[in-house]
Amino acid sequence: MAVQTIPARIRWAVDFMDVQPHDHVLEIGCGTGAAADLICRRLEGKGKMFAIDRSEAGVDRTKQRCAEHIEAGKLTVRQIDLATLRVPVKRLTKVFAFDVHLFWVRDCREEVALLHERVLPGGSVNLFFDTRKPEQVPEILSRTSAALTQAGFRVYIVDSKQPPVIGIIGRR
Repeated sequence: MAVQTIPARIRWAVDFMDVQPHDHVLEIGCGTGAAADLICRRLEGKGKMFAIDRSEAGVDRTKQRCAEHIEAGKLTVRQIDLATLRVPVKRLTKVFAFDVHLFWVRDCREEVALLHERVLPGGSVNLFFDTRKPEQVPEILSRTSAALTQAGFRVYIVDSKQPPVIGIIGRR
């Protein structure tokens, strides 16, 4: 698919994350595969991406959309949730998620602790949320920030008015 079909909010978030050619990226909740497609286009050489989704439909859509990246050995896609991620993922440089409710709707201490173990020092967890429901933003910010801070990340907030996106960035 052409890059033009990637929603502006996903493009903004991926641009902000500043993917480097040799990054090792984990995407949580790959959904349509739009972010995975965009991220894989920026990876070269030893750069790799691992995309997970709890939904079989999300995994199937990502595999279809990103078939060229899978064939090139850049992308692995699995149907699994973060809590059961026991795959021997190499140490990660970046983690990406967009609108993954896990981080603010329920207790995610174990999942965030697992990310802290997997992310290399200097690496980051980049959690982005659509802000078209402004009444949810304070809770998204406070709960997600608290989860990252408790796990040992340094937390930074970024936001965009156009497209309406907020990012909670945890640096290791």
